[in-house]
Amino acid sequence: MFIKQSKILRNFLVLLVIFASFITGCSNKAKEQDNASVKDQSKVVTFSMTGDIGDLNPHTYFPNEFFSQAMVYESLVYYGKGGGIQPWLAESWDISKDGKEYVFHLRKDVEFSDGSKFNAAIVKKNFDTILDNRKQHEWVELINQIKNTEALDEYTFKLTLNNSYYPTLQELTYIRPLRFVGEAAFPDSQDTFKDGLKSQIGTGPWVLSEYKKNEYAVFKRNEKYWGTKPKVEKVVVKVITDGESRVLAFEKNELDFIFGNGVISQDSFQFLKDSGKYETKLSEPTATRTLLFNTNKEATKDHKVRLALNYAFNKQAVIDNIFYGMEKKADTLFPPVLDYTKIDINPYDYDIAKAEQLLDEAGWKKVEGKAFREKDGKELQLEFLFNSTDNIQKSIAEFVQGDFRKLGIDIKLTSQETNTFWTTAFQGNYDILFTSTWAVPFDPHSYLASITTDSENGGPDYTALLGLPEKKEIDEKIKKVLLTTDEKERKMMYTDILSTLHDQAVYLPISYQSNVAVYHKNISGLDFLPQEAEVPLTTIDVK
Repeated sequence: MFIKQSKILRNFLVLLVIFASFITGCSNKAKEQDNASVKDQSKVVTFSMTGDIGDLNPHTYFPNEFFSQAMVYESLVYYGKGGGIQPWLAESWDISKDGKEYVFHLRKDVEFSDGSKFNAAIVKKNFDTILDNRKQHEWVELINQIKNTEALDEYTFKLTLNNSYYPTLQELTYIRPLRFVGEAAFPDSQDTFKDGLKSQIGTGPWVLSEYKKNEYAVFKRNEKYWGTKPKVEKVVVKVITDGESRVLAFEKNELDFIFGNGVISQDSFQFLKDSGKYETKLSEPTATRTLLFNTNKEATKDHKVRLALNYAFNKQAVIDNIFYGMEKKADTLFPPVLDYTKIDINPYDYDIAKAEQLLDEAGWKKVEGKAFREKDGKELQLEFLFNSTDNIQKSIAEFVQGDFRKLGIDIKLTSQETNTFWTTAFQGNYDILFTSTWAVPFDPHSYLASITTDSENGGPDYTALLGLPEKKEIDEKIKKVLLTTDEKERKMMYTDILSTLHDQAVYLPISYQSNVAVYHKNISGLDFLPQEAEVPLTTIDVK
């Protein structure tokens, strides 16, 4: 009898457990549905970049990325469409008659993301920590021209310059280094360049909320933002170094959009465009893809060799076969649509016979039975350095290697990830460097200014051009044009500088590059911004 009752009791308990599990499962399922419903209500967009966002310090450089710095930190003025300078953190400004004093009237409704005030005192503090490290920022000529900073009252800031400097407002729009962090972000030493930030506190529309180095970063909307708030609540940025992997992630809906330059190959862009499944856009030309020749190396310091390489490069074949005709052939260092960049020059059109003649004259002769030219028993080998995370650079480098081989030039390809690439570039350990100009608002004046300084945060051009006999003269002309107040004289000087660089054949312009955008059909507001590096995350929306 006891055994029988025990069995009944045990069976009852089993049924009770099953029933409880069923109720719990239903409850959990309901919770999951509720959570999914909440998740569906929040708007999140996901995209990827080739590298990590860095430590988000607007006063430093690599490995920080322009786009992420622009998400969190803002400038006194903004570079608008067509190059117009717009009020931003400064509502207005006054410029003295001699062009040496700028008085900025700041917005009174701005808070940092931690709730602290944005005012003239914090503007001065940011400027002063930047100026304490002038050497690190001297590629920005404005840094060299600043004589004094003053907080005239709570919302009035004064900047005094050594000379009248015409690009002042333009350089104040730069994404780095002249942007602002809150008081609590400063390290104990107050030196943001040397000791970094305690936290990432800015006035911008986004706040970093989650981060795993070299994997992803999550930004949430800054609810204290003074301007028009973004339409989406969160942005997820994934690190994907390979272009093909990026395309696969996009096709699997792991990414909402692809944006930028060199993030995917032109083959992939054309494939996604032709599929008809996605929306695609191509920006107006922004900067110039170019090869830079190191004038300190044995072969490329020879003017005739540099000329030969210019004549030997089949730009049209690259445009047709790699870019599918989407980019325009470049013959000048800067797109001629920019201020002061339209010059009358004789382009180096594709001419193999001319290239061979110049190489012969330079002493690099073809040797029967050997694949490569020789001079004094040494083969003509040139090391070509390019960024391994840039899919377009890789395609062009491989094209150059094959095409120049026919001419008897051995091209050794060296690909490096971004940070290593720039370290090697600044050290000058290459013969040919794949680079580009900087686009607006930097071109042409800041790019040219970087030629005159060895600042490790500027460009590698300074080192690459040291072998030019004309280097000192070029530097002096660049420094002079930046301080010229006469517009007519300024135009003439820019023409002289750019013509000299063209004649020296130290650059090989390839094409005027554009940004690409590929996105799913439920995405809207993905438009190109004036600064090439900015991603339009404040206007993007998800249906």
